[in-house]
Amino acid sequence: MQIFSIASQRAQWLSARLGVIAGNVANASTPGYRAREITPFSAVLENRQVHMARTHSAHLNMAGQAERARFETREAEAARMTHSGNTVSLEKEMLKGAETVRAFRLNTGIVRAYHRMFLLSLRDN
Repeated sequence: MQIFSIASQRAQWLSARLGVIAGNVANASTPGYRAREITPFSAVLENRQVHMARTHSAHLNMAGQAERARFETREAEAARMTHSGNTVSLEKEMLKGAETVRAFRLNTGIVRAYHRMFLLSLRDN
């Protein structure tokens, strides 16, 4: 059943990645802003960089659901810098956004297929 845990971590990571991308796009015209990127998911799994953190005391779910994970970010490698010192490339961010959406769909499809297989195996018994 570890596949559900990994898929859940992947979905949290993808959500965090979209947040970082959105932040980059929102600051595309901010002078001196340095584009950020999230640590790759493979590094998260290898180094177990998933840290659980509560953002507000009211957000703790007493039913035992996992709290929102926080992932490390770093300054993105800049291909170019504008005259204002900004390193955001809107084209690059849009490509990363589309790639992240495709990864969400793949992740969801894998979980759905595994869930169906699991239910079919229970029906046969």
